[in-house]
Amino acid sequence: MFNLQKPALLLGLALFSAPALAISHISIEAAKVDAPQGELRNARFDLNLKTSAVNLKSQYRPSSEQEWTDASLNCAKLLNPKKGSWQCDSGKLAAGMTSLPFSLRLNTQTLKGMQQFDAQLTVQKASFSDAAGLHAGENVNAKLNLKAGQLKQGWNWQFDLDWSGGEVFWQPFYIALNHSRPGSHQLQGKGTFNEQLIKVEEARLTLLDVGSADASAEIWRSGTRIRNMQVTTGTVDLETLYPLILKPLLEKTALSNLEIAGTGDLKLSMRDGEIKTAHLKLQQVDLEDKNGRFALYKLNTDLPWDYDQARPVRLAYEGGHMLKLPLGKTDIKAALNRFSLTAQEIDLPLLDGGLNLRDISAVWVDKGWHWHLRAEVVPISMTDLSHALSWPAMQGKVSASIPLVTYSQGVLITEGDLRFKLFDGTIDVSKLTMRTPLGIAPRLNADIHMRNLDLGTLTRTFSFGAIEGKLDGDVNNLRLANWKPVNFDAAFYSSPGKYPKKISQRAVENISSLGGASAAAAIQRSFLRFFDQFNYAKLGISCKLRGDYCAMDGIESTGDAYVIVKGSGVPSITVLGYNRNVSWGELLERLKRVTAGNSKPIIE
Repeated sequence: MFNLQKPALLLGLALFSAPALAISHISIEAAKVDAPQGELRNARFDLNLKTSAVNLKSQYRPSSEQEWTDASLNCAKLLNPKKGSWQCDSGKLAAGMTSLPFSLRLNTQTLKGMQQFDAQLTVQKASFSDAAGLHAGENVNAKLNLKAGQLKQGWNWQFDLDWSGGEVFWQPFYIALNHSRPGSHQLQGKGTFNEQLIKVEEARLTLLDVGSADASAEIWRSGTRIRNMQVTTGTVDLETLYPLILKPLLEKTALSNLEIAGTGDLKLSMRDGEIKTAHLKLQQVDLEDKNGRFALYKLNTDLPWDYDQARPVRLAYEGGHMLKLPLGKTDIKAALNRFSLTAQEIDLPLLDGGLNLRDISAVWVDKGWHWHLRAEVVPISMTDLSHALSWPAMQGKVSASIPLVTYSQGVLITEGDLRFKLFDGTIDVSKLTMRTPLGIAPRLNADIHMRNLDLGTLTRTFSFGAIEGKLDGDVNNLRLANWKPVNFDAAFYSSPGKYPKKISQRAVENISSLGGASAAAAIQRSFLRFFDQFNYAKLGISCKLRGDYCAMDGIESTGDAYVIVKGSGVPSITVLGYNRNVSWGELLERLKRVTAGNSKPIIE
């Protein structure tokens, strides 16, 4: 046994003298071995000359880590069938959570003074994992053929990797192959390298059931910087590409949960580490958000991009929907000039109307899009709109003209009001802002002002019972989180002016169901039950929502109660509310019961 700091020198000496000394077993120990990639300590090499078994044990620490790992490499029988040829049919590498059973064949020769290597490595049921769990594999089967030849300056190389089984997680990607299903993922390449440059003359990646991509590149070894690169895919199946490659890359975007079908292809070139050209084409793509936020059908795109010159782009689809609103056939044309996009006008058909966008300008800055445009809502039938959104049937039209819409860092802001003409009155939406509207957690802020809504039409629409009159309303400081209200200051009250004001017994009962039970009880106990409708002077109700609770009020207070409907004339009735703080969820349930026509007074 020898204890030296230079085990390579000792191994050569031992092998050279083995026949003369009739040595049957060689052991070498090294306290420490340094290399750029890491360190070995307490290394021990054993070679059984009778059985040709080889065993190496050591502790290993990569240069980027602090912890030491126990490692071993063994070969049950290392064969040397001829000069320059080595063979291990049953080997295993083990280190920490890595177990790599393998077989290896290595041939070496020298031609005209230049070394040549030809190796074949096969792994079966290999497994590995790092401490953080960011990289792991299980039951991996793969075969690697590698050739290398010495040149006057540098080396040429060629490899062929065939991965035929197992599963691998390499954050963020998870890729698995079914052993019972024939096929494999493959990677081939060839090129040269020297002290300065790695040259990939050609390479091809083939993903089973997805497609292939070809590439060539030159990479500076110092800093691993790309000098130039070209990538071209064939026709790729997006249905299989999306869960394998695209979904992990889009996890925090609006495209993170799609069903998708169709094909696409991509061309890309880089120079000095920057993309210089790209060209994406999609053919007959159907994509739908599984959360129901949007969908596009028969999508076709031709999206060229060039760092040095403007290029026309086109996007067209046959139909789809956005937040449940049906989208009509659309053909969009624009211009891409480096990191900016411009278009004079885009028409987006929507139901029987649409959205007209003009003076569109967008720019990619600080890793995000910033854009502005003018917009006009071409009149849309409220009958069609309410049906599409599963609302009660409404009459009228919705239209709007927005002088300016801006989007920056995930925030959409409108300047000007959206005006809806509904129920013979108007509803104006102002100060509208949206954050990540198609993202995982969308947020919306707005103020809403309603004027002169016809209560007869409104109550008939929502099956509330009959109320004659006009209604104003204000919903200020409205905040939605994930499309659910978390804050607002809402007040609804009789419009000023002279007009008939009557309320039916059913409407009184429904209002009572929202918190004014005394009125319904009074009707049942008195002669008032003989009247179908009553006169009123004014009505109103308010709710200040904070979180999940509404602070309720009416048009005036009377002790512990508040007035929702104030009677006038004969017959008249006054409806009081007593519940000052109401759960928003419970209030919604009461409204559902009211509009479903099966409400009963709630007495608390």
